[in-house]
Amino acid sequence: MIQIDLSGKSRNEVRLVGIGFVDEPVKNYFTAEPFSCFPRLTGCGLRLYVGLGDPGTVTGRRVMDAVAKAVKTLREYHIHDALFDLSAADAKMGARAIPFAVLGMKLGLYRYEIYRTDERKENFHFFLSSSEHPLPQPLERTLREAETLADGIIKARDLVNAPANRLTPAAMADALLKEAGECGVEAEALDERQMEALGMGALLAVGKSSGNPPRLIVLRYRGDGEAPFTALVGKGVTCDTGGYCLKGRDSMAGIKGDMAGGAAVAQTVFALAKNRVKVNVVGVIPACENRISRQSFLPGDVLRSMSGKTIEIKNTDAEGRLILADAATYAVRIEKAARVVDLATLTGAVVGALGFTTAGVLTDDESLWNRLQKAAGLSEEQFWRLPIYPEYEELLKSKIADIKNMGESYCGTITAGLFVRAFCEGRPWLHIDIAGTAWVDKPFFEHQSCGATGSPVATLYELLHSAPRPC
Repeated sequence: MIQIDLSGKSRNEVRLVGIGFVDEPVKNYFTAEPFSCFPRLTGCGLRLYVGLGDPGTVTGRRVMDAVAKAVKTLREYHIHDALFDLSAADAKMGARAIPFAVLGMKLGLYRYEIYRTDERKENFHFFLSSSEHPLPQPLERTLREAETLADGIIKARDLVNAPANRLTPAAMADALLKEAGECGVEAEALDERQMEALGMGALLAVGKSSGNPPRLIVLRYRGDGEAPFTALVGKGVTCDTGGYCLKGRDSMAGIKGDMAGGAAVAQTVFALAKNRVKVNVVGVIPACENRISRQSFLPGDVLRSMSGKTIEIKNTDAEGRLILADAATYAVRIEKAARVVDLATLTGAVVGALGFTTAGVLTDDESLWNRLQKAAGLSEEQFWRLPIYPEYEELLKSKIADIKNMGESYCGTITAGLFVRAFCEGRPWLHIDIAGTAWVDKPFFEHQSCGATGSPVATLYELLHSAPRPC
């Protein structure tokens, strides 16, 4: 379990003087079941015990969730200011637990309260320190790197939680270009005329359904000289009604969060840049809205994509793959990306298959899959690979165009991913469907809160952190 000692002059000004493993449970009071809490008054103040369970089964995620539980408990006690001293973490918890402790503290404290103005809104200031017994330099760097990553996850959550009337495609572009300038990332946002010149008929068809015009946001981080770029392509639909294939009532509550892939891409690029990771990566985010208007595209329409391929529209609510198609082509042809990783809240089918804790993956490159598995082992986010067989590609064949944007009523996650692959022009490709993991109405883990999760920023960061140069 984790033991937290608190002492201070008042009940909401405290100092956290230790965080680490406790060998024995608190006799007769506390059995240290995972994430159970036991506050105890001592002569020097409050001691809070948080359970970690059997020491032999402790994982990084459990450490993260235990620390998240601790900060949530402190908040319930209306403790507004606290200092987390991680001096003993190396000896008591192991070096690998430090970044998880950092993530637990920052993510556990997260709430989306930007638009609250009432007096119930509370500000909490919990800080990390190792000042009394400084950590070795490598661990100090690990701590600071984890703080940057946690801040990126939080910013991704803020973007996804933002209401659609505030985060239009143009507003999203403005916000990301401003942040890019602050961390040394090259950035630009293409408007409709520039997209028209490139022949982006798929992205423009979706974007013209709204009075809020689309943008193609491009973020370039050059950290490895002349090495080839890896492209991260993220869906950025800031409002998705489904178009004329209107979503059902129960699905309408989440239409503002259909840009979680784009948010994750942006914050991954920024975290890599801030930590000066040696990698070249370009983030390509097609940002638009999918609404109903006189200009909306319709079932039965045929669109011409940037690649030149024609697309038969079977369902206007399968718009994410359309904008990813043009974005992937842009990444390969204009940015000369050597490989493509795309991610999106793409299909309800992946939720039916894997629920809300595991993302679905498709890839045609074993080295990319192996690297994703390694990255997931470090982040402890969960992914499951789905198969690619020729008969699945047959489901996307159109009688009147080169390809159609939807298959049959089955294999929806697989056919959606394969649609995107058709526009990657033979580059090594990996697709992550985060429709179930990007948002939770009720948290599954202590480090989550209701709403956006910020997934899979941590995994993408690890994937790119030590990625070999593409051939």
